[in-house]
Amino acid sequence: MRIVLFCENKYAIDILKPLQDEAEDEGVNDILWYVHKKRIPDFPLKDSVNWTNSIQEVYDFFPDVVFVPGNIVPYYLRGVKIQIFHGYAAEKKDHWIIRRYFDTYFTQGPYFTRKFKQLSYKYKDFEVLETGWTRQDWISDHRSSFDIEKNELLQKYGKKQIVLYAPTFSPKLTSLPLIKDALIKLTKEKDVLLMMKFHPLTSQEWIDEYRQLANEHDNMIFVEDFSVTKYLLMADVMISDTSSTIYEFLLLNKPVITLRAISKDIYWKNIDDPEELCDAFEQVQHDKEIISLRHWVIQNYDPYSAGGVAQRMLEGARDYIRRHGVPKKRKLNLWRKYTSIKTFGKVRR
Repeated sequence: MRIVLFCENKYAIDILKPLQDEAEDEGVNDILWYVHKKRIPDFPLKDSVNWTNSIQEVYDFFPDVVFVPGNIVPYYLRGVKIQIFHGYAAEKKDHWIIRRYFDTYFTQGPYFTRKFKQLSYKYKDFEVLETGWTRQDWISDHRSSFDIEKNELLQKYGKKQIVLYAPTFSPKLTSLPLIKDALIKLTKEKDVLLMMKFHPLTSQEWIDEYRQLANEHDNMIFVEDFSVTKYLLMADVMISDTSSTIYEFLLLNKPVITLRAISKDIYWKNIDDPEELCDAFEQVQHDKEIISLRHWVIQNYDPYSAGGVAQRMLEGARDYIRRHGVPKKRKLNLWRKYTSIKTFGKVRR
């Protein structure tokens, strides 16, 4: 099976890497990463995987399957086009938009499976398979890998807990303009070390401002790594707004506080006023109702914390090919074809 891992944005690297690892473990060597040149100018895995930033090379690779964490993939590529998602943020409108680029959707858990199956009955041109989300594989393997580093940090700074602030990048949704003073107050009143990890697409203006904030306070750290997963594992409490990382943290059975989240259904502690942050910090760790909601998320959003997700995805791809063969391309209307070509360009056939 010839596999393309379609990496359009930097955050997709962590999502696709478990598939690379599992495929190699299964003896699959025909793996090619497509890496978007402008959005990922410095690919962290460039020395360890087979990759290209040329769509023409991807086309010539003649793949059997294309795994995509994003919303769009060139329709003219050969292979089963599989949507594997870039998070759990079901409240974002584009999460449920069917753009007709995919042959099958590999869902994270029962909540998503039910809804996408309903959509599949409507559109009748894609399948749905529940597999879990690939980052669960890495988390399963590394759940305790950073305990020593965490304890060393807490000892170094003389604190009892680590709080992770991980906001979204969207100008309309981010808490960055509102929460700065509340974060300072939290670190003064509570016995915590604040780690700040921003989305790769966050405006440089905000990155510079909060990096400076961390430099001015001894109990704050601004994290420069491209991946947030390590810090999700290290933190005890998370502060955010409307970000898919909220669900990743809840799935670790850890408490979350958000500021003005737009989510229709709230399974954590949401506040409207930044001044409420310190009180919310105490409440969210002990409130039985909030803990119960968190357990519901674990059961419904992604119950596959034991791992094995990439293995299920690879087998799901093989099963699709056994039943349907390898699609030569995806049939689309003219607008979707135009969008695909505008985004990724044409190829010589």
